[in-house]
Amino acid sequence: MLFNSFEFLLFFPIVTILFFVMPHRFRWSLLLTASCFFYMYFIPVYILILFGTIIIDYFAGIYLEKTVDPKRKKLYLICSLIANIGVLAVFKYYNFFLDNINEVSLELFDKTTALRYLSIALPIGLSFHTFQAMSYTFEVYYGRHKAEKHFGIYALYVMFYPQLVAGPIERPQNILHQFHQKQSFNYQRLSSGLQMMVWGLFKKIVIADNLAGLVNTAYTNPEEHTGMTLLLTSYFFAFQIYCDFSGYSDMAIGAARVMGYDLMENFRTPYLAASIKEFWSRWHISLSTWFRDYLYIPLGGNRVGKSRWMLNLFLVFLISGIWHGANWTYVVWGALHGIFLMVAIMKDDFIEKNNLKKTNNKFIQALNVFITFQLVCFAWIFFEPTVYKML
Repeated sequence: MLFNSFEFLLFFPIVTILFFVMPHRFRWSLLLTASCFFYMYFIPVYILILFGTIIIDYFAGIYLEKTVDPKRKKLYLICSLIANIGVLAVFKYYNFFLDNINEVSLELFDKTTALRYLSIALPIGLSFHTFQAMSYTFEVYYGRHKAEKHFGIYALYVMFYPQLVAGPIERPQNILHQFHQKQSFNYQRLSSGLQMMVWGLFKKIVIADNLAGLVNTAYTNPEEHTGMTLLLTSYFFAFQIYCDFSGYSDMAIGAARVMGYDLMENFRTPYLAASIKEFWSRWHISLSTWFRDYLYIPLGGNRVGKSRWMLNLFLVFLISGIWHGANWTYVVWGALHGIFLMVAIMKDDFIEKNNLKKTNNKFIQALNVFITFQLVCFAWIFFEPTVYKML
């Protein structure tokens, strides 16, 4: 089920009314049941795969908390990660990797492998709820959060319907305790949440969906359009993807707020960023902080030598690219952002070594915003699915 569907227009008020009518002790079961229904509206049988990983992660969390032996603790973490990444790899990347293996095999040996392609649809929100589940096991493993003993509450943490399709990717510290607290009806939260949902719906349907038609037309047949048209199309795509992603996040945050739950801010006027680093502190914040905390920092972050630091950044953005989609164009998009950041580091080094002063007047600030936006728009070109067919 999608937020911009007629079914959700019926689903949301029914679930919300029942939520406030029911006693607090039954609300988790209502939300879990509603979330299961929401998820099963796509392909019902996939609920079994999701619950399989939920069961593994639930018990992994409990054993991670009570295990003292570091080796066994790491083993439980690895089992949890294999379960989550394994499901993601099969559904999202198996055919992509098989495509590449066949291409190499055909080039070298003039034949393809005997492996068969999988005719399966990608479960909705797979990348998002997989990363949310992994953040839980990471936090328990590092001792920053206690294991959730209530199985239903943990399942709700993974499946909470507002964020199931497109995030935000929450940490257990922010949301788990909220499911235990009694939420009372609040008119201000109702008004604020509904306004946010309407604004998100407007961004998705009125802006993103209409821009998508223009973008698809131009990018599908680029030879029929002028350079200026394609340039404008690239700018249109930048706003399409922003309104699409942030629109869904706004609807998720708004829907949760109506019921009294606070989800994290996910987008903060990213196109007003004055540098690529600042852009990533404003764009898809729940995802960028996930990669920062669970990949960039464990790799050593910026606490290593300069060359290793830049390699860490580049690797994180390569992986971020492939997370977004099973195409080499997404890898190129991630690589470009990694390169942008490495160049920024080298520029700061040059300024520092030569004792040059940074100027922060309004003109320079506006120029930095303009340049950053151009770089982001250029990278977005490789993010558009039809571009893959053009290359």
